[in-house]
Amino acid sequence: MKIATWNVNSIKVRLPNLLAWLKEAEPDVVCLQELKCVDDAFPRSAIEDAGYNVETHGQKTYNGVALLSRSPMEDVSRGLPGMEDDEQARYIEALVPAGDTMLRVASIYLPNGNPAPGPKYDYKLDFMAKLHAHAQALLAHEEPLVLAGDYNVIPKAEDVHDANAWADDALFLPETRLAFQSIGNLGLTDAFRACHTTPHRYSFWDYQGGAWQKDHGIRIDHLMLSAQATDRLSGCDIDKHVREWEKPSDHVPVWAELDFSAN
Repeated sequence: MKIATWNVNSIKVRLPNLLAWLKEAEPDVVCLQELKCVDDAFPRSAIEDAGYNVETHGQKTYNGVALLSRSPMEDVSRGLPGMEDDEQARYIEALVPAGDTMLRVASIYLPNGNPAPGPKYDYKLDFMAKLHAHAQALLAHEEPLVLAGDYNVIPKAEDVHDANAWADDALFLPETRLAFQSIGNLGLTDAFRACHTTPHRYSFWDYQGGAWQKDHGIRIDHLMLSAQATDRLSGCDIDKHVREWEKPSDHVPVWAELDFSAN
C-alpha cells in the first residue's frame, strides 16, 4: 500500500501535474496540502475519474487539505482537536481499508510560523502542542497510523542545505525542532529516515534565488508512522523529478509503502 504526501501549492494550478503524477506513481492514498480553494471549488470530478475517492477541508485563498483514496474512506474528521475555533483549514483525518485491517491517515499542513518570534510563531507552537496531544490519543488505539503532511519543520541540520542560513527561521528554530522531536518521541517514526541515512535529501526548493538549480532545499514534508505502521514499512522515497515539470509546486511528493499482505 503506497501512501504519499504532497503540498501542491494551489490545486487549481497544479491539477495537470497531480493527475500526471497519480498515473505515474499509482499511490493508494494521497495527503494533499495548500489547496488554496474552498471545498466546492476542488476539482473533485477530475480526480474521481482518475480512480480516487476524495475528502477535502478547504478554505478560500489559503491553506486547505485533502485526502485521496482508491478505497472509500470512513470516520472522516476535519480540524485538529483542541482547535475547534481555528478558521484555518490545516487538518483532515480518515480511516482507509488496508488488507484485513484499517489504516488511519491524516493530512497535515502545519503553520509556517514566520516571522519568529511573534503571533504567527505562537500559533505554530500551539498547533504543534495540540497535534502532540491528538497524536498521543491516537497512538493509544495501537493501530496502523500515518500522520503525513507539510510539517514546516526541518528536523536536523542534515535536512537543510545550509543550517546557518536557516538558523533564525521558524522552521529550524530549536523550539520548533524540539516540539517535532517530542511528537516523534510519543512512538512515531519518520518513514524517510527509517529507510535512508543519506543527508541532504530534500522535499522543498524555493522559487527564488535559483534554489532548485543549486539544490538549496529543505526536507519539511514527513510521513510519521505508528509502531503498527512502521512494522509494515517496506520503502520510502522522494519524487524529486516532479520539481522539473512545467509549473511545478515548490514541494514534491514523498511516499511510503506499507505491506499489509501478511497481517
